[in-house]
Amino acid sequence: MKNLLSIVLFVTICFVNAQETKLQVSESEEYKDDVKSTEILTIHTTKEGLTGVVRESKRDILFDVFDKTLAKTHQVVIESDKKERYVGEVVFGDEIKVFTVYSPKVKERIVYCHVFNIKSGTHSKKTLFEANVAKKRYLFSGRGERQTSFNLSPNGKYLAIATDNIYKDVNDYAIRVFDANSLELLFTKSYQKHDKKYFKHNDISVTDNAEVYVLGKLYKDGKKEKKKGEANYDFILNKITENDNKELVISIADQHIRSLNITDLKNQLHLIGFYSEKRTGKIKGGCNFIIDSENFSVSSQKNYELPIDVYEDLYGDKRGDKKKGKELKNFYVDYILEDSDGNTYLLAEEFYITQTYVSTGMNGGYWQTVYHYDDILILKFGASGGLDWGRSIFKRSTTPSYNAFVKNNELHVLLNSGKNLLEKKDGRTKVSKGFFESSSLYDIVYDNSGEVIYSKIQDNKGKTFYLPFYGTYQDETFIMMSDRRKKKQFMILK
Repeated sequence: MKNLLSIVLFVTICFVNAQETKLQVSESEEYKDDVKSTEILTIHTTKEGLTGVVRESKRDILFDVFDKTLAKTHQVVIESDKKERYVGEVVFGDEIKVFTVYSPKVKERIVYCHVFNIKSGTHSKKTLFEANVAKKRYLFSGRGERQTSFNLSPNGKYLAIATDNIYKDVNDYAIRVFDANSLELLFTKSYQKHDKKYFKHNDISVTDNAEVYVLGKLYKDGKKEKKKGEANYDFILNKITENDNKELVISIADQHIRSLNITDLKNQLHLIGFYSEKRTGKIKGGCNFIIDSENFSVSSQKNYELPIDVYEDLYGDKRGDKKKGKELKNFYVDYILEDSDGNTYLLAEEFYITQTYVSTGMNGGYWQTVYHYDDILILKFGASGGLDWGRSIFKRSTTPSYNAFVKNNELHVLLNSGKNLLEKKDGRTKVSKGFFESSSLYDIVYDNSGEVIYSKIQDNKGKTFYLPFYGTYQDETFIMMSDRRKKKQFMILK
């Protein structure tokens, strides 16, 4: 009995005492969903408080409109062909633009834009362009690597799309710029055309003046990341206009970088990512290349090693100290957020894919693919550009699981985890759900100095299960949808 009591007490003190969230929590009325769909493509809330949701089913694309109280007011069901595939979306004002690729034949591709107007509840579909691809090639880069090939200018006037055109004897890439309102093609420009060299697209950004910045890696020989101990690539930034195409080589010295993201902070162009001293895919710290847009040159480069708190959050107090300086791996940037004081928050998630062969006895077997969305890495850069602090979340998941936003200069990370967050003996807090454990919805809050508060929004048992990943943050309010197939509901956090 004494041993049993000791075990119970030990387990009890290992649970994190989660506080109640400071956010105001409310839920919409439940409504019946006439079409079964579990795949949410995007959610967008307008400045007037109307919310549009675009979902996908086996044969349809669904567009729902909700009023300020999140009561459903309108639905449009668009039939789609089984050979039509979703490839991306952009949002601005009252509109959601969803892009799909239709493959009528092996080498033929037709790119469509579905325009959903939240205010009017209308839908229209337009063919943007047609293209041919080589056999077993894709029109858009970044499949499975969380890259984007679509971008809208900040003023909403211009839409830029990057595509591949890779054949056996030539590698070619193209930028198309459209009037975002009429969807008329303004110009097409070829870039990074090579007979032998391979280019890998990273990111795209278009300005209010229709200047397009395209970032990627140009490999020197073949497609290997590393040769003779050195990086086998250069990062290339192209500045493309209707009449010009400039190219800037980004020197990475002895570093190894998987990818970089383009972001505009304080009217400066930043190329942000992670660097390694060993090989691509590993992380020694964060890197930031600041671009002088007028002179089209690198004005500065800054590197920051991961702070000790990152390692202690992942490995515990003792192991974290020993791991300091060791490189992490497989992280991809998800969010770059800015607060009212000019501080910047970089959030990345560990993402990788595994395959396991499942035997079915006499009939052979099959390969099972598992997508892993694990640890979260957080870096905060001060207004002056220096690294203020870094933290991480020790997490395990097999689906896209979290969302983040800044409110009152505090960083909020929303996710579902086990009912009781487990504090391990080494000081780590594990954010995951046991096999037989019920789940809870959490708001993990980081204050200005990086101190963390674990706040529980609700225990999910017997309640509606919500999906933070597909949520939207607008005008100090976060909205997310439930995962039920027939009866849907929204949660509102203010």
